[in-house]
Amino acid sequence: MPEASGDEEDDLVARARSARSRAYAPYSHFYVGAAIRAAGDVFVGANVENASYGLGICAERVAAATAVASGSLAFDAVAVTSSAVDPTPPCGACRQFLYEFNPEMLVVSEGADGERRRWRLSELLVDGFGPADLRRPRIGEEEER
Repeated sequence: MPEASGDEEDDLVARARSARSRAYAPYSHFYVGAAIRAAGDVFVGANVENASYGLGICAERVAAATAVASGSLAFDAVAVTSSAVDPTPPCGACRQFLYEFNPEMLVVSEGADGERRRWRLSELLVDGFGPADLRRPRIGEEEER
């Protein structure tokens, strides 16, 4: 289980909980909040649904985009809270999105009952696709040079 400072983790989870209270989920009623710690700063996000279901966005990606827009790319940890009783880790799309910034970041999920679970992102997205994969040799590459 990944290590984290108790106070820092508690603060990150509290901020995710606060963000969850602002989630817009009138269709699924599955409210999610996320908080990302990047270089000492914390960026929050809440899920936003849309009547055209595919256009919704998850809390983790809102928080990540806010961090990037603020100039922070070095993500250390993400906390996710949802309205589900049990801890719910990020969805597959969010795992891949976050992997871009730090495959080894701490992921903390807290359920509505207060139970927490912790992982490294690389445990949740085994053999994830990252920036280094775009530099791998490709078929036909030598013929093009």
